[in-house]
Amino acid sequence: MNSEHSILGTGNHAIAVTRISDTQWHAVEEDRVLGCGDTSRRPDGRLFISIDAWHGAAFAGIADAMLADLPTPLYTVVDEADHATRSAWERAGFAAARREWGYLVPTDPQVTGLGSLQPPSDVTIVPAGEAQEDPLRALDRVIRDEVEAAVGWQTMPAEVLPRPAGTTVVDPSKYAVARHFDQYVGLLRVVPLPRQPRIGLIAVRADRHRRGIARALLAHTLGSLHRSGKASAWAEVDEANAAATALFESIGARRTAGTLELIRR
Repeated sequence: MNSEHSILGTGNHAIAVTRISDTQWHAVEEDRVLGCGDTSRRPDGRLFISIDAWHGAAFAGIADAMLADLPTPLYTVVDEADHATRSAWERAGFAAARREWGYLVPTDPQVTGLGSLQPPSDVTIVPAGEAQEDPLRALDRVIRDEVEAAVGWQTMPAEVLPRPAGTTVVDPSKYAVARHFDQYVGLLRVVPLPRQPRIGLIAVRADRHRRGIARALLAHTLGSLHRSGKASAWAEVDEANAAATALFESIGARRTAGTLELIRR
């Protein structure tokens, strides 16, 4: 935590970059903090870094210091429209690994076309807050194992959540669930943010795909949000997830943003 690096800053003054804790670096020029760098370890074990700096020299200095102090691989995320920041990361040796689309999702059934949609006859939608905790956790574990065995959990929307060891469902009240007889087979999590709810995850067991369960979960959830006065929700979808992209775009969701995940190996 006492590593220090110096580079030439503005006006021929040296910028000192110091690691002040296990997870934080500061760039200082003549007692002025010009920027800081932070790390966070995601639930899947990957180490992400971020830098907030006033000018390019400070950004480069912090990046160099962090790269010297930390093991690879390292990850970061950047708004696709922020070309300057992306270029700064690329100069530090990062390259694009995946893209995540951001969708504005309408809730009005007349817009989504989901107003009359019903789940399959042998499936019941359990509203958020009413799911039984143990079966919900068991379903979440099954789905995570299926995703990890296929495309890998790193392709799911990135989330930094404080989780006790082994716990993947932090707040069961945020989940609506699809139940087939006495078995949970699909789930949808909504984070009820004040300005705009966020659909954090929608997933169905592999052996229940192509039955309209995900669409039924979405119809139920969006309908509930609409009745509560929310005009839209937000969702992120991995660019490579063609099924999820098709599902959201089929109900009138509008792509409004893109996020790039970068990696330095």
